[in-house]
Amino acid sequence: MYLGRLRSGVQWLRDERVVKAIAQALFVLAVFLAFRFFYTNMITALAQRGLLPSFYFLRLTAGFDIGEKAIEYSRAHTYARAFLVGIINTLVVSFWGILFATIIGVIVGLARLSRNFVIRTLATIYVEGLRNIPLLVLLVFWYTGVFLKFPPLRKAKVLWNAVYLSNRGVVIPWPTPTEVWPRYVWVLGAGLVAALAVSIWLIRMGRRTGRMPLVPGWALLTFLVVAVVGWFLMPSAPLALSFPKIEGFRTVGGRRLTPEFMALLSGLVIYTSAYIGEVVRAGIQSVPKGQYEAARALGLTPYQMTRLIIFPQALRVIVPPLTSQYLNLTKNSSLAVYIGYPDLYSVSGTIYNQTGRAVEVTLLMMAVYLTFSLTTSLFMNWYNRKIRFVER
Repeated sequence: MYLGRLRSGVQWLRDERVVKAIAQALFVLAVFLAFRFFYTNMITALAQRGLLPSFYFLRLTAGFDIGEKAIEYSRAHTYARAFLVGIINTLVVSFWGILFATIIGVIVGLARLSRNFVIRTLATIYVEGLRNIPLLVLLVFWYTGVFLKFPPLRKAKVLWNAVYLSNRGVVIPWPTPTEVWPRYVWVLGAGLVAALAVSIWLIRMGRRTGRMPLVPGWALLTFLVVAVVGWFLMPSAPLALSFPKIEGFRTVGGRRLTPEFMALLSGLVIYTSAYIGEVVRAGIQSVPKGQYEAARALGLTPYQMTRLIIFPQALRVIVPPLTSQYLNLTKNSSLAVYIGYPDLYSVSGTIYNQTGRAVEVTLLMMAVYLTFSLTTSLFMNWYNRKIRFVER
């Protein structure tokens, strides 16, 4: 009888659900104890040095210059302002990098599937060559071997009497706002509203008729029409194009793109575009051959076949790995520190060297990069859900 009660008392240990719950609870406890150990050890070490965690240093005067900035900044500003400059610099290079890498990657991916031997071979060399070169080596090469090898400013190469190439960077014409620009901003806002309304109407019409029009193209055309009409209705031009020119030992007018920015952007674009090209190629090849044959049987042109049949189906395979490439490009921008571009990582390193706040600065960097990654992932996952096939 005693043995029977003992067996019934331990019967719950044979329940798989109970065992899983106990195992998970023990794992969570182990993680908590490990975190508590490392946190206590860190706080003790910082307390001994009089550096208990605090973000008060962000209010202090930075006292250092930043060579490239998209917002107003001087050494009299705070560390928080300097940190913001680094964030914006990273956002700028990441945005343009993603845009140009996507365009080049799509072209390379289509070229890899071309029937022309020369185009296909060149695209293959481009992809296989760049994918096997470390990104840091590529960035240093573009910086020291290309942009710093341009002639001095006095002997700058001039393209189309408007673009200056020198070892101080690339200077291009740049629009500057005039006094009527604030009024024109309202016109641009109206154009965006009109483009959104046209997009919604076209999507509904396409779902009703079963023939989806080129919504982005018509939306862009609507915005451009409103912008152009509003431009001519203004009493004067909202923007005036500023052309660069050399005066003494510097350039005035236009917009100067530093060698560091150009090297970082160029390196990230051509490196990431090679991977995007392979993603696009794999996505297109995932479309069944029957879809190609059906499109040809309907008499569609190659452009129509690609836009209406092949690419919409390939996107469901392309978008998930494409998201990873976008995230990699954003995080790889931290290599800018090796060529002197003041991105988030570079500016944070300067702040750490001056304040000694390693933990706080590192936490801020991790939070910013995590925000970038989560925002990109949320947008791409939303887009992936919009284009995926829905089985009926």
